[in-house]
Amino acid sequence: MASTTQELEALPVSRLQDLVVITGYSGAGKSTAMNVFEDAGYFCVDNLPPEMIGQLVALFVHEGSKVERAAVVCDVRGGDFFEPLRAVVADLRAAVPRHHVLFLDADEQTLLTRYQETRRRHPLAPHGAVAAGIAEERALLEPLRAAADLVIDTSGLKASTLRRRIADELLPRRQPTSRLAVTFQSFGFKHGPPRDADLTLDVRFLSNPHWEPALRPLTGFDQRVVDYVGRDGRLEAFLERLEPLLDYLLPQYVEEGKAHLMVAIGCTGGRHRSVAIAERLGRRFRVREDLFVEVAHRDVERPPAM
Repeated sequence: MASTTQELEALPVSRLQDLVVITGYSGAGKSTAMNVFEDAGYFCVDNLPPEMIGQLVALFVHEGSKVERAAVVCDVRGGDFFEPLRAVVADLRAAVPRHHVLFLDADEQTLLTRYQETRRRHPLAPHGAVAAGIAEERALLEPLRAAADLVIDTSGLKASTLRRRIADELLPRRQPTSRLAVTFQSFGFKHGPPRDADLTLDVRFLSNPHWEPALRPLTGFDQRVVDYVGRDGRLEAFLERLEPLLDYLLPQYVEEGKAHLMVAIGCTGGRHRSVAIAERLGRRFRVREDLFVEVAHRDVERPPAM
């Protein structure tokens, strides 16, 4: 079997523009780091043994591959492999034009606290003290830390701060995929609120077309329904307050490091008022270049209750 070095040396010129190897101490934030790259459109692989990096890169540079950016996480969960990982890191410097090794560090007390909060066992001390596992891991990883392109100490860092630091240091500038993805989703409270909503708006205070026999079978896509909901002026008054609020909030979520935001709009059945407002918000915010906007309607296809 060919060695990792031979595999990498034999690779042709490819579309692969960037490869990031994420490593570091258990509990230092590798999952958060991988999420940054995944949200930026990178092909991500977690817990990859280092001897397989060459094979993975070979797949990426294959003529039919469309992968341009990739990130892999390698850590002690893969067993005894840090000598091979150091060798792979050295080989990458010659085989992949743009590549980085990101090492996530943290002090012992921070790691202990995080393990206590999650109640997980350390991979190097599954039946012993977490502190012993941390000490053993620190001895194993120190040479790799010295060879990393970027070392980030996550002690005392909020996840949002870590995400911003990684994005600022390692992500290519002006990526279209770095836009905030916003989904405006209509739903009916009678069918239960969506579990994955970040913001939930209750619009049941607006006039309900359900009680008009001619409008009941229609949906919020129909202008007659929209006109009925807005007949007393409360719809426009609501939107005049809501839209500036969202103009303010959306950049704050971007600053916090959020990549996806779901704004759920609920009425009773999810067919009339919430649909009309989700469509209105979708049209309003699609014109912004810093957002990727989708509109979804969870309950609009449900038959109207009689």
